[in-house]
Amino acid sequence: MTLLPILSLLLAACMWGTVWYPLRLLEGGGLHGLWSILIAYSTAMLLGLVLLWRHGGELRRDPQALLVMALANGWCNVAFVLAVIEGPVMRVLLLFYLSPLWSVILARLILGERLSREARLVFAMALTGAVIMLWNPALGLPWPQGTGDWLAVSAGFGFALSNVMIRRMQALSVWSKTAVSWVGVLVVALTMLVVAGQTEVPTVAGGVWLGAVGLGIFGIVVMTLTVQYGVSHLPIHRSAVILLFELVAGAVSSYLLAHELVKPQEWGGGALIVAAAYVSAHAARRQGEVD
Repeated sequence: MTLLPILSLLLAACMWGTVWYPLRLLEGGGLHGLWSILIAYSTAMLLGLVLLWRHGGELRRDPQALLVMALANGWCNVAFVLAVIEGPVMRVLLLFYLSPLWSVILARLILGERLSREARLVFAMALTGAVIMLWNPALGLPWPQGTGDWLAVSAGFGFALSNVMIRRMQALSVWSKTAVSWVGVLVVALTMLVVAGQTEVPTVAGGVWLGAVGLGIFGIVVMTLTVQYGVSHLPIHRSAVILLFELVAGAVSSYLLAHELVKPQEWGGGALIVAAAYVSAHAARRQGEVD
């Protein structure tokens, strides 16, 4: 039965597309984004410790690849959270979905995969979409504009690198990779807090701390498990396409809750980026890949 995995992925997409709102509420309550991440993922790691205890023996199989995956996933999550706090939600989501472009490059460099016709098409579409979105005649070259843009683009790169490493470690269970990924988020968040000199515990209301804990239990854990369940029971091409619903959730929620509007130029570039993700998913279908 495929209905439950589909509903699971739709729920995950809706949650990832709207997670920016509770994060901004926590930020407004005085809890900086890095501290929100630290508390939420520390709460999630209560489950992660159980997973590591049950599957810890797998960690010796490919420790170097696990380390790269953990740090890449850590940066992906931290940068994405900071980006949706810093910049317009839809622009962040669309720039994040440049990940198929990075996946093509990284799969060639790390896995030695040849660039198929579909891969070259994905590369060209994603790159063209990025140029359209980022082009500003007053600034010249189409580079990311501001901290939010850079965080979104780098989060997409981290996501692509994490996925490539996960593909390399197919012998490891989903559970061990999930727990290690959460550890990576905590390591990156703690490192950034130290570098930024924000190690002093914030003085905020008890409800704000409870909100961060709730985000970990009902947000991070649920979003992670629903994605893992969905992609474990559906072909990768179907999972990737269903998860694009995150963009719909982000567009609706950012308009209703933050009154953010997307410029026509961003819609045009974003459409090409989404199309690149769609082509990438169907290329996987033709190769018969299943997550």
